[in-house]
Amino acid sequence: MRAHPYAFLGLYLAFAIALPLVMLAAVRLWFRFFQPLKPNAEKNSIYECGVVPTGDSWIQFRAHYYLYAILFLIFDVEILFLLPCAVTFTTLPAGALFAVLVFILLLAEGLVWAWQRGHLEWR
Repeated sequence: MRAHPYAFLGLYLAFAIALPLVMLAAVRLWFRFFQPLKPNAEKNSIYECGVVPTGDSWIQFRAHYYLYAILFLIFDVEILFLLPCAVTFTTLPAGALFAVLVFILLLAEGLVWAWQRGHLEWR
């Protein structure tokens, strides 16, 4: 008797669904029996690096600060993409070097755009 050609996919799907559910159930049972809940005022209070919290915890930041962070991440992560190309620079074909050049030009275009819009000026 021959197995169905999609039997492996069905078995894989069943395993892919069952494994996380079994792990979640095991964690839930672990916390229920070994980590009983004992809420109190100290556990429910806000933790600020071991210092007793003072004042209001709600601080409103300007959205401009988040833009600085996003721009930093964009231009910082580019190093991670360019590092493999820099390591194998002498063995890369011309097409790969052209792709790296296009990548750098797109990043430069993004930098010029941010500069022209005034996003790089600290206010």
